[in-house]
Amino acid sequence: MKTKNLIAAFAFTMIVALSSVLAQTRPAPTQAAPAGPIPDSKIAVIYSAEFTDPKTGIARFGTLVSALNREFEKTKKDLDTLQQRAQQLSDDIEKTRNVADPKQLQQKVDQLEQMKIDIKRKGEDAQTAYDKRQGEIFQPLQDDIGKALETYAKAHNINVVIDGSRVPVVYAADSLDITRAFIAEFNSKFPATAAVTTPQ
Repeated sequence: MKTKNLIAAFAFTMIVALSSVLAQTRPAPTQAAPAGPIPDSKIAVIYSAEFTDPKTGIARFGTLVSALNREFEKTKKDLDTLQQRAQQLSDDIEKTRNVADPKQLQQKVDQLEQMKIDIKRKGEDAQTAYDKRQGEIFQPLQDDIGKALETYAKAHNINVVIDGSRVPVVYAADSLDITRAFIAEFNSKFPATAAVTTPQ
């Protein structure tokens, strides 16, 4: 008997989708591109999955995950308590199944079924609230990463950045990997102490 996906959601690791940051659509050209020689292009590779590494990734991820988990700590404890009570009742039913009064046993079975329903409903409600809040507090970070990556690319004359965590890369020289350098620069400009806005 397990609470749906909620407990896993409280793990202290998290991967935030960066599709809106790193998978941007090509803007429509304002005019036809002139015919001529192919321009020189500088390409770099970045591995966005490394942004969430608790030790070497973007520091604000860990700060936000901790803040999010703190907000839902009481909810998790309440669900854990319900889960434990249900497990105790289930164990009691199994131990006394052959000796208990049938009516009393049935009452316990009915009580256990109701507890399972309550746990499932409360778990789903908590998961929905957790997911919503996760989106709220991580969106500003996603926006900052997107802007910072664009600034970084322009500053280093990079024309194309490929996210190796999302696009299969057959081969890329180590010199093309800007992941560590970008993370270091981002962490220096956006410290992990950024405040999390409390929901109204």
